[in-house]
Amino acid sequence: MSKLVVLKFGEGSFEQGFAVTLEIGEERERATTEITGKLPSFPEMPLYYSHWQSSYRQIGNRYRLHADKMQVTNVSMIQDCENASHILRARFNTWLRAEEFRPLREKWLERLSSTEEVRVILQTENSQLQLLPWHLWDLLERYPKAEIALSSPSYDRIQKPRTLNQLVNILAIVGNSQGIDTQADQALLQQCSNAEVTFLVEPQRKELTDHLWGKNWDILFFAGHSSSNKNGESGRIYLNKTDSLSIGELKYALRNAIENGLQLAIFNSCDGLGLARELADLQIPQMIIMREPVPDQVAKEFLKYFLEAFASGESLYQAVRQGRERLQGLEDKFPCATWLPMICQNPAQIPPTWDELRSTKTEDIPNLALSTRHRFTTTLLSSLAITAFVCGARLLGLLENPEIQAFDLMMRQRPVEEIDSRLLVITIDDNDLAIQRKNNESLIGASISEKSLNKLLAKLEQYQPRAIGLDIYRDFKAKEPDLITRLQKTQNLIGVCKGSDGTVNIPGNEPPPEIPKTNLGFSDFIHDRDGVIRRHILFMNQEATSLCPAPLAFSLQLASLYLRPSGIEPKFTSQGNLQLGKTIFPNLKSRTGGYQNIDANGGQILLNYRSPKQIAEQVKLTQFLSSPINPSAIKDKIVLIGVVAKGDSPDTWPTPYGVPLDEQMPGVLVQAQMVSQILSAVQDGRPLLRVWSLWAEVVWIWGWSLVGGVLAWRKLSSPWLALVVSITSSVLYLVCFGLLISGAWVPFVPSALSLVITVGLMSIYTTTKVRVASGE
Repeated sequence: MSKLVVLKFGEGSFEQGFAVTLEIGEERERATTEITGKLPSFPEMPLYYSHWQSSYRQIGNRYRLHADKMQVTNVSMIQDCENASHILRARFNTWLRAEEFRPLREKWLERLSSTEEVRVILQTENSQLQLLPWHLWDLLERYPKAEIALSSPSYDRIQKPRTLNQLVNILAIVGNSQGIDTQADQALLQQCSNAEVTFLVEPQRKELTDHLWGKNWDILFFAGHSSSNKNGESGRIYLNKTDSLSIGELKYALRNAIENGLQLAIFNSCDGLGLARELADLQIPQMIIMREPVPDQVAKEFLKYFLEAFASGESLYQAVRQGRERLQGLEDKFPCATWLPMICQNPAQIPPTWDELRSTKTEDIPNLALSTRHRFTTTLLSSLAITAFVCGARLLGLLENPEIQAFDLMMRQRPVEEIDSRLLVITIDDNDLAIQRKNNESLIGASISEKSLNKLLAKLEQYQPRAIGLDIYRDFKAKEPDLITRLQKTQNLIGVCKGSDGTVNIPGNEPPPEIPKTNLGFSDFIHDRDGVIRRHILFMNQEATSLCPAPLAFSLQLASLYLRPSGIEPKFTSQGNLQLGKTIFPNLKSRTGGYQNIDANGGQILLNYRSPKQIAEQVKLTQFLSSPINPSAIKDKIVLIGVVAKGDSPDTWPTPYGVPLDEQMPGVLVQAQMVSQILSAVQDGRPLLRVWSLWAEVVWIWGWSLVGGVLAWRKLSSPWLALVVSITSSVLYLVCFGLLISGAWVPFVPSALSLVITVGLMSIYTTTKVRVASGE
């Protein structure tokens, strides 16, 4: 579903600044996000625009302005115009990056995906704000499917229901064409499919008003000369060589046309902001205008590109954006051509598509459907072929990336589980590092000084944790005698080392020399091609030259220490799978679920994250060392010690919850997720993430292909069929999501793909058979 973004500008001025409210929501629904902010004063901004406007208008490229205002083209001024445009763009974006405006910018980036279609409505009464080149906002340019429209803060919905015409009814007014070519506009309109165009060429005033009263129009089009007054409050169109009219002089006729269903007005003429402001008072749903004088060729090319996109099924906003951006090919001769087209929107109305402008009802076609038996056989064979095709593409790895992205999406949408009370995480953040340095404690080679580490271990020992995990590399000898003794004698302390990998030239990290080898665990993470950690390695055979001798993972060592008092020790089944108590951790294979060719060496399982942030209780190092401790917060628990600092060589990792650096998860919290997964599976029966067998997945995909075949049997129009397929795909997603929550990762993308392909091909096949049978 597309998104609707509304930027509301309150009272203010460029001298005082503007209060701004940002609303974000789904199309056709109430906004779900709202935030307020401010744009600071920038009194020079109107001057930058005026300078650009002046240099642009001096070029004079056969504008569709009133004939006596046209100038002779002056190519030498093009460079001045381009220079002014670059300056305006730079100053405009500098203003929009102001600190006071940053919360709105960050909320936009947080809530909107660059792949979504976004309608942006700018609501303001300030005409200078409306004139600014908002399409050049660097934030908006990040979204290839976004387009911005202007709106007045005051608006109403047209209450009278529309009567749909069988064809899109277009009233095309061709006004005074002195010095310009409007024949091309007429030819383009005549080529529109499913449209009926009525042309009024240089009409008299009465002729125009009679037509506006006489029929239910869908689109009002004007080509010719027009202009707006200096403050942009009103405008005029030039009907013929002697007569011109303001919108106010057509008020009653236009109001009647709007109440009877007029949806869109297109003014393919100059300087249309004044026309738009007057028409907005009549509550017209949508308008397309030109912000400044428009060269004749630019006007013709925009109309061609816009109509091609709109009549072929693109949304109004996407059609305008495509038409506008395609004008860039003319900017060597007509600078800033892409700046000219603008949408003006009544926020109470939803922009229609081309097909929604007309009635698509047709006479019922005689039911010439195939016999049930033949239909069933065709569907069965088609679904088998499509399933084989989809599964083949899947085995080749072509669907691996979208499958994993769907997996991540479901992981993010799962309900957050409660924190694991068996764990406590002592974190070292940037402030802890700063305090240690302030106290002249040496941090060479580590993120915690020997003094603080000794003090921390001594304090922990008093409260009898069942296991302590030091998730910090210490591949060097300690110097303080007390710390050396404590590292050697603390039997429930697990240290880390990192295994080497000769294939990618990773030497690894040695373990702390003082910690016994039996109390070591490797800290290696297995990440996918995109760097995201979705797998959990429990054990592996270290390379002969590895600096790390530990065969078991750090997380497994900690979990084993915790489970030992319950009589549970790690052992391995005959298939080489890890077993703790009655729980077996089945190893991943190179082809597992959405994975098609992974390195499955060692004992790997899928990592079933518990929560995106708060996996367990956390306490900062400095706070722990300086504050009294509740004994029950530590006794018989697993205490992990690790770094969450972002300043000094941050130890953060991409997860399904976030890939950007500021959304990554610290390594110690990833280790906590892994420890929690093991304990929860053994003690709580929390499901491990598993996948079905290959044949079970094939049958599942085939089943949804059959569902697609059944849907294609139904005698549904294209819009209804698309709706039903969308609903069925949503049901499929919910089923897959529910199965993931229960511990099963089942194919969603291949199933949805087989469903859609079957519906599409079977619908085409059935339609072709019907046409042949009916003699078409």
